[in-house]
Amino acid sequence: MLSILPSYLCFELNDPYVLVMGFSSIIIISYLFNILANKTNIPSVIMLIGLGVGIQQVAKFFGYAIPYLQTELEVLGTVGVILIVLEAALDLELTKKKWPTIWKSFVVALLGLLGSAYLIALFFNGILGLDMFRSFLYAVPLAIMSSAIIIPSVGGLVTDQKEFMVYESTFSDILGIMLFYFLIGNASAESAGQIALDVSFKVALTILLSLLSSFGLIILIQRIKSQLKLFLLIAVLLLLYAIGKKSGLSSLVLILFFGLMLNNTKLFFRGRLSRFADTDILKGVLHDFHTITLESAFVLRTFFFVIFGLKIVLASLVSLSVVMYSLVVAIILYVVRLALLAVFKKKDVFPLLYIAPRGLITILLFFSIPEEYTSVAFDSGILLFVILTSSFIMTISLIQNGFKIKSAAPEYDDGFYKIYD
Repeated sequence: MLSILPSYLCFELNDPYVLVMGFSSIIIISYLFNILANKTNIPSVIMLIGLGVGIQQVAKFFGYAIPYLQTELEVLGTVGVILIVLEAALDLELTKKKWPTIWKSFVVALLGLLGSAYLIALFFNGILGLDMFRSFLYAVPLAIMSSAIIIPSVGGLVTDQKEFMVYESTFSDILGIMLFYFLIGNASAESAGQIALDVSFKVALTILLSLLSSFGLIILIQRIKSQLKLFLLIAVLLLLYAIGKKSGLSSLVLILFFGLMLNNTKLFFRGRLSRFADTDILKGVLHDFHTITLESAFVLRTFFFVIFGLKIVLASLVSLSVVMYSLVVAIILYVVRLALLAVFKKKDVFPLLYIAPRGLITILLFFSIPEEYTSVAFDSGILLFVILTSSFIMTISLIQNGFKIKSAAPEYDDGFYKIYD
């Protein structure tokens, strides 16, 4: 097939200049997708996945073999999750006025995760014939809402609804990851008592280490005089996250605590601790962190979803069984969400009911299932179909309710940030 191309268009994929052109083009296209998303209300994530599928088909047409990208996908996903959670935590203000929103969003995220995962696991157990453990491993990723899609989409909601969605999606990410790795870490546990003891110890240790590490990092920020400190601190956060993960701890809690502490220094640095926090220095650091996490998360999110598109097997999308199973999973997700919102949000059930897309975490955890627990009975097309369905439902809901796809991330004014109204 390459022979039909002019000689100057025949190139090798391992050519560094070709790779630079490719990476640069993808970032530029992703930026244009964001602009297009604001105009059309179609989430840019869907466009990025479509771009990956398009690249896959073009490569096949011209006879190029795309390498297996499992490791790259996992690395991009992991770093992307860290930056997305950090980006969200830097926007969350912990005040008495916001407490009702915080606890309600946490409860809805927790019960929604557990309820959806349990019902989906029962469905997989009965229909696909998977044992309950494997059923839960496949169900948990599907039960997690995607902050990677929600945060860039809900800026047009009224303030209370927007904050609820940012909190809920962030909690859903964290709790979902904790539950997933809890299941894997306790696959060989002999009793429920052993599991409860192990979980209690790890949660307590994680919170303690997260508090100490966050305090230490914020104090360190103020002591570093060099302008080259933000990527140093991000590198430290990534290192601590990786160490914690290898130790079986819920390291994402550390990222959450650090972001909350940096954005709420007066709450955490009170009394004698107040002398360790210079609010003027930390305000500038907070602004810089907003900028770097926002843009870094954009780049990582871009390549993650494009690579996911490269791995999609299109044949699975035309399978009737895949479509039917995916619709059942989607119905379970929205029924559970409707019940919880009716209890905890009441007046704000709509459009919040339909803002429940699946995305980055769902994909990342699915590809993180250990090989010994995978099953050919589960078609990965279910994953893609649920992601596409939930994203389109969110898009249609926002349009029908008069809201535009708009980021809930901060914009900047006179060197400091302000949250979208």
